[in-house]
Amino acid sequence: MFTGLIQSIGTIKKNNIGVVVDGCKPFSPLKLGDSVSVDGVCLTVSELMNDSFLANISEETLRRTNLADKAQKNGHVNLEPALRLSDRLGGHIVSGHIDGMGEVISIEDLKNSWNLKVSWDDLSFCRYMCDKASISLNGISLTIAETYDYGRNFSIAVIPHTWSNTCLQFLKIGEKVNLEVDVIAKYAEKLLKVNEKESVKKQNPVISSQWLNEQGWI
Repeated sequence: MFTGLIQSIGTIKKNNIGVVVDGCKPFSPLKLGDSVSVDGVCLTVSELMNDSFLANISEETLRRTNLADKAQKNGHVNLEPALRLSDRLGGHIVSGHIDGMGEVISIEDLKNSWNLKVSWDDLSFCRYMCDKASISLNGISLTIAETYDYGRNFSIAVIPHTWSNTCLQFLKIGEKVNLEVDVIAKYAEKLLKVNEKESVKKQNPVISSQWLNEQGWI
């Protein structure tokens, strides 16, 4: 579990059995088995290498995220160690399980901020988007400024501190980013989606002679 507040900018590169992530000194020491958010992806430390670590990575993770492409190029990644129970939750609850990727469609340098516009690749996640909601973009806890086209496209206002202390400063138009919607929205949806037939059967049984017999009354 993470909070979406980036603690270091690192790099990622391919390895014969996984990926090597460098740049962990600001939150060292790490231990074997620790979880680290790498551009929003929760990876497990399987081997320690000074201020770097080796992580195994599944085909599912490679398919759903931008790590495969970044590892080919020794690209920059946002790093955050797992949240401790004693830590402040300065961002929002980030699981490190990427929902899908989006594409950067515009970057506007304003007087006091940057306006970043992103478009979802998978439209099934558009329903979780709303103005002022939280979203994790490459592991960064950000606030949605505005949504367009029923949530397919959205904009984010990025302050200078966030821009200069994360990999957002390296973004280019057309680049793919890792997106994770607010997990609370998904749980709320799950609770509200009740199968009517199962609900009636389990919560409001029809009182009949058969039902009374099954309950031991007849």
